[in-house]
Amino acid sequence: MGAGYTAPVTPVSAVIITRNEERNLPDALDSVAFSDEIVVMDAGSTDHTCDVAHAAGARVIVNTPWPGFVAQRNMAVQAARHDWILALDADERVTPRLREELEALRETGFAAAGYRMPRVTFYLGRWIRATDWYPDRKLRLFDRRRARWEGGRVHESVATPGPLADLRGELEHYPYADVSQHLRRIDRYTSLWAEQALEDGRRAGLADLLLAAPGAFLRNYLLKGGFRLGRVGLIVSALNAHYAFTKWIKLHEAARSADAR
Repeated sequence: MGAGYTAPVTPVSAVIITRNEERNLPDALDSVAFSDEIVVMDAGSTDHTCDVAHAAGARVIVNTPWPGFVAQRNMAVQAARHDWILALDADERVTPRLREELEALRETGFAAAGYRMPRVTFYLGRWIRATDWYPDRKLRLFDRRRARWEGGRVHESVATPGPLADLRGELEHYPYADVSQHLRRIDRYTSLWAEQALEDGRRAGLADLLLAAPGAFLRNYLLKGGFRLGRVGLIVSALNAHYAFTKWIKLHEAARSADAR
């Protein structure tokens, strides 16, 4: 190679799915501005989400009706121009340290099929680095030729048969404006979980109803250090236990209704 040779940088497409995210989206877009392109796959927003995305230079694709999280994410990935994908939600942010790691990888080349990054959640005025919420490693940088989104109606994830590597820089997460929004999300996601579990042939046993909530609370508050966060750790642990109990109640209810038909 000549003295002036510069290794080519591997292009990366940042991909974000949205619906009515005009409040969160600007910061998410700003955090991935270093990408070679930004694709926003919108599910029919009725606010200014698409205008915000256009103003930031993103390529906006509207896909309706809503096909489900897995299908929407995979369509967004396939719409990208580049094979290496950085997938975010509108309530997530790439931190400066994570950006440094990503840019270094682009210059040296990606040795793995995908890269996991720790996600840290901001909730009730502080960062939650304990409970089930941390480090919450997410596979969000991947080669779409060897990976795709999989899962049911909720809690989808990227699957790849190729080798994985872990990054140190954090992905910031701002999921809830307040506790009321958190409770609404729990209600929605536990319903989706119960629908999927019933479809998969699962049933709620007595042990699930008895042990899910206390088991989740003890794991979050004691084993995973929620107690170190004071009142916020107690709240997060209690709400995680509420989630665990509610999903099994809903599965029990759904199964009874199905059996009665």
